[in-house]
Amino acid sequence: MGKTLVEKIWEKHVVRSIEGGPDVLYIDKHLIHEVTSPQAFAGIEKRGVPVARPQQVVATADHNVPTLNQHLPIREELSRKQVEKLTENCANHGIELYGLGHQYQGIVHVIGPELGFTQPGMTIVCGDSHTSTHGAFGAIAFGIGTSEVEMVLATQCLMQSKPKLMRINVEGSLNKGVVAKDIILYIIAQISASGATGFFVEYAGSAIRSLSMEGRMTICNMSIEMGARGGLIAPDQTTFDYVQGREFAPKGEAWNKKLADWKELYSDADAQFDEEININAADIEPMITWGTNPGLGIGINGHLPTTETLSEGEKRNLKKAMEYMGLQEGKTLKGMPVQHVFIGSCTNSRIEDLRMVADIVKGRRKNDNVKVMIVPGSQQVAAQVRAEGLDKIFEAAGFEVRQAGCSACLGMNEDKVPAGEYCVSTSNRNFEGRQGAGARTLLASPLTAAAAAITGVVTDVRELLG
Repeated sequence: MGKTLVEKIWEKHVVRSIEGGPDVLYIDKHLIHEVTSPQAFAGIEKRGVPVARPQQVVATADHNVPTLNQHLPIREELSRKQVEKLTENCANHGIELYGLGHQYQGIVHVIGPELGFTQPGMTIVCGDSHTSTHGAFGAIAFGIGTSEVEMVLATQCLMQSKPKLMRINVEGSLNKGVVAKDIILYIIAQISASGATGFFVEYAGSAIRSLSMEGRMTICNMSIEMGARGGLIAPDQTTFDYVQGREFAPKGEAWNKKLADWKELYSDADAQFDEEININAADIEPMITWGTNPGLGIGINGHLPTTETLSEGEKRNLKKAMEYMGLQEGKTLKGMPVQHVFIGSCTNSRIEDLRMVADIVKGRRKNDNVKVMIVPGSQQVAAQVRAEGLDKIFEAAGFEVRQAGCSACLGMNEDKVPAGEYCVSTSNRNFEGRQGAGARTLLASPLTAAAAAITGVVTDVRELLG
C-alpha cells in the first residue's frame, strides 16, 4: 500500500519507536521567539544541559515588540524583559538571533520561509501554534509547548504520537474576489473549530495547486484553527521556484541533490487517509467571521445562524458568542459599521497580501470613521513595500504603515483594539479578548479588510472590483 506525504516525512525522522507509546522524532529546524523560550532556557541551565544543536535553532523577536519607534527602548516592562532575555539566552548558547534592528527581524513564520530556512521534507517546530504555516512547503510543522521547547533545545528530538491523517481536496476555479484566506475560513466554517482535532491535514486539489506560496502559507497557517495538529501541501514547481536562491536555501550541487529528494514528496495514488473531504471551489465566496472562534463564519452575503434547530448546549454557545459580539441571530453583517481594520499577522502580512490591498485602495481614501493599520510581517517585507511604492499608496489612502511584528493579532503588545469596537482583521483568531479586552474581531481576507477600510462598513469586495 502507498504512503501519504506525512508518513514519508515522519518515517525518515523517527529516531526510535517506543512500544505502545510515542515516536522519538528528530527535528530539523527549531524556531524560537521571546514569549515561550525563557522558561525553556532556564530549564536546561538548571540541569546543566547545553543546547544540543544551536546551528539548527533560529530566533527572532516578534510577539511583544512595538511596531512604532523600534529604535527606542521598549516601554512596556514585561515585553522589554522578554526581549532582553531572548537576546541574553541566544548570546549565551550560540544561537542566531534576528532581534529588533536586524534586517531579518520579523514574525517567526514569515522570516523562516522568506530566508529559505523552511524547506520541503523537514520537521519544524516552534513554541507557537501557527507553526503549521511552514507545512505549505511540504514539511511536518507544528507548534509545541514550553516544556517541549526545552526538550528540543536539549536533544534536538521530540516525543510525538503519530497523528491521524485527513486530506481536504479543493477542486475547481475560485470566484472573483475569493482568495486563500476565504478558502480556509470556508473549510473551518464547514467542519467547525474542532473538526480536524487529532489530525494532520493535507490540502490538495486544483484550487490549492493554483495558489502562490503566500496563499498556501495562509491555508496551512490556520490548520490549527480547526483543531488540526498541523497542515501541509505537497511541494511542486511553485514551491521549488520560491525556495531557490533564498539566503539560506541550498546552493549548487546541494540544491540539485535536495531538489531530487523533494520531487519524491507526495502522497502515493493508493495512499490511505483516515478521513477525506471534498470541496467545490465554486461554492466559496468572500468569507467573514461573526463569532468568537474561527469556525463561526459566513459568506459575505450570508446571514447569522438562528437557534431554532439547535440543541440546548449549542443554543447557549451561540447566544454567548452573539452577546459578546453585540449581534443578533438571523441578521446580516453586510453594511455593519466597523471602527478598525488590521492588515498583518503571520496569516496575511506578506508582500503578496499587501500588494493585494494596494491594488484595491489605490486612488481611494479610507472612511473617516475607521482606523487602519498595515503591519508588514518582516523587515524584508517592509523594505519591499517601500521599494515598490506601496507605502505611498497606503499613506495617500490614510492608512498607518507600521514596523514588523505580530501587532494587533494578539493583545500582548501596544497595538490593541478598544473594548466594544469592531475590527476587520486579517489575523487568525477571534477569541474573546484576543485583540484586547472586550475587542470584537471579524476575521477576513486582505481584500475584504481593504474594502471595509474604504467604505467603513462590512462590504462585499466584489462591489469595488467592478
